Amino acid sequence: MSSVDKKYEEFARVLDFLPRGKSEVIKGREGPIVEAIGEERLTLLELLGMESQTFEVGERVKIGKDGREKIVSVLGKLVYQELTPEARSSLPAVVESLVKDGEKKYVAYFNELQPLTPRLHGLELIPGIGKTFMKEIIETREKRPFADFDDVQERVGLREPARMIAKRIVEELAGESHIALFVKK
Repeated sequence: MSSVDKKYEEFARVLDFLPRGKSEVIKGREGPIVEAIGEERLTLLELLGMESQTFEVGERVKIGKDGREKIVSVLGKLVYQELTPEARSSLPAVVESLVKDGEKKYVAYFNELQPLTPRLHGLELIPGIGKTFMKEIIETREKRPFADFDDVQERVGLREPARMIAKRIVEELAGESHIALFVKK
């Protein structure tokens, strides 16, 4: 199996921790429940933590098959509406830090996004990018691809591109968009 068809997350970031929680996924299951987002596929997950552990919002935890230190098991996927209010409110900041940590991967979207229909370009789906910025990004990337978020900000004048992408990811997770650029369904 190549890394492309891998369906499982290796690492996740904590969104909320319920020391004595009840599972949304497995009815009747109780214990240290962790709501998290997978780093690679941006999957919202419910995890079962080890009894004696505590978890901080934004903390990176190993959830792959081998080498788990704080997580007993992945209970399953969550949808945005099942997240606790705390998890929902921490989601934008946690996603933004994920985007910054995966800068190379996300800057590639500025370099590679194409038109989706004759009237709509993929770039326009990112909050804060309208027709004007879209044209500017396309003209600028044709001269030289963007190297990082600072490069996008300096050459196009786009403020906080990582935050813009994070905002789009949260919209996709919340089900506010029919077209997914970042979140694998």
